[in-house]
Amino acid sequence: MSQQITILYFGHLVQLLGRDSEYLFLPLTVKTIGQLMQHLARRGEAWTQVFGRPHPSMRITVNKQFAAADTPVKPGDEVAFVAFSMA
Repeated sequence: MSQQITILYFGHLVQLLGRDSEYLFLPLTVKTIGQLMQHLARRGEAWTQVFGRPHPSMRITVNKQFAAADTPVKPGDEVAFVAFSMA
């Protein structure tokens, strides 16, 4: 089984990752933002750079509310990652 979420990317992430949004079916083992970021980092290259060691300036929201690594992710959620500088 899996859960579908919407992910939005803003700022430098759009160019770096080559997309501004996606629908993603997550394994049920992904229950938090931190686990989602680990899952995305496994895509390799730019994904590992962005999500393997996230820049402190990156902001994350879940359903338009600021979120942290331990914030739960549920089916139907909208997750946004915002980064304007990855330097």
